[in-house]
Amino acid sequence: MLLNAAGQVQAQSAFQVQSPVLKMRADGPDAEALGKEQGYKPCIQALLKPECRVGAWSASVSAYSKYAVKPSANPWALPDHEAPPPITWRWGLFSKNLDDFMDATQTTGLLIIHKGKVVAERYQYDRKPGMPMRSFSMAKTFTAMLVGIAHGKGHIRSLDDKASDYWPEIANSAYGQTTIRNLLRMSSGVPFRELYTWTPDDDNWVWGQVLYHPSNTNAPQRISEYLNGKTTRDIEQGQRFHYASIETEILGRVLSRSTGKSVTALTEEWLWQPMGAQDRAHWHASTTDGAEGVAGSFNASLRDYGRFGMLLANDGMRDGVEIIPRDYVLDGTDVSKQPPGFKPRVATPYFGYGYQTWLQPNKTRTFALQGIHGQSMLIQPANQIVIVQTSANFKPSGQQDMRPYHYRAALWAGVLRSLGGDVGE
Repeated sequence: MLLNAAGQVQAQSAFQVQSPVLKMRADGPDAEALGKEQGYKPCIQALLKPECRVGAWSASVSAYSKYAVKPSANPWALPDHEAPPPITWRWGLFSKNLDDFMDATQTTGLLIIHKGKVVAERYQYDRKPGMPMRSFSMAKTFTAMLVGIAHGKGHIRSLDDKASDYWPEIANSAYGQTTIRNLLRMSSGVPFRELYTWTPDDDNWVWGQVLYHPSNTNAPQRISEYLNGKTTRDIEQGQRFHYASIETEILGRVLSRSTGKSVTALTEEWLWQPMGAQDRAHWHASTTDGAEGVAGSFNASLRDYGRFGMLLANDGMRDGVEIIPRDYVLDGTDVSKQPPGFKPRVATPYFGYGYQTWLQPNKTRTFALQGIHGQSMLIQPANQIVIVQTSANFKPSGQQDMRPYHYRAALWAGVLRSLGGDVGE
């Protein structure tokens, strides 16, 4: 018998073993509330309706969509580990395994890679390999790495250029006068409340209305008008980290204007093809100006997220070929390269913040991608460990429900320990 965190009896695991590393099942914790009886049918109100989330956050698009990202003809080999080591993690006084973690969390997919081999792959709620899983804010790191490539290729002259140097329509805004580097670090100083309440006091919701409300369809001037209304700062730019998805969205539009290409095209040309992605990915886009939702709207398979993690673990290299400039990757993911206000336990009570990445307080360089409702990736380059998790958590963030994040922290520590990595704190 298993007990959930509330002390209630829950069903024993019903995983189907497909290989030494792959297990799948059609149910999972709270499966009925997440839409099992309806076949995990998607709907457009998934942020508000849990029963829509599993399907909506793993839905495909047509290969002919202009926001589809084609896979590579030369996929980066990602073989199963021939003798996968056991993964254990601790919860209180008890040692747990990966099935226990899946039983305790609303995880849709879990992938663990060590030294280029898959140690474990798990799916719940009838999700399967190859399905495009919603990134939410993990997309921010993809956006940041595209910015780094654009800089390396000379499309962006300097990371200390202002956003308005490439997007002059927002020159009258504080955002337009913010440097690309300070947008990468989310340090514009412009006040912004990101609450995930989807109510009028949530600036992220208000910004979402600018990007997606039907009354703004095909009216890109509404975006610059809104931004030009933001003219004040709480603090001088570059001094303090303050999480604000709007800053990533500005970066995405700077990226498109500086290169003359869509983010979809750049993702395919600069990441998906050279990285060796195996599955088609896609972006969702703003209906106001047609630009990709770079702050949270990328969708890719679990294994291709893993390949991106491997790319970062190899400092932007694949098979000796530089895909993302190495110095840029290090500048964006190494704690020692961050200003004092962006280091772990300063930027936040735990994480530091780099270029749209979360920096762990480990002795060994360790960093993470994170998205609401439980999307995450942990990367420890020195030990070649990558952990990818997609989820359909009931609450968006740890501020609203810490339990899934406590489980995740325990799992991360357990995986690192099991694979010989630096566990840190």
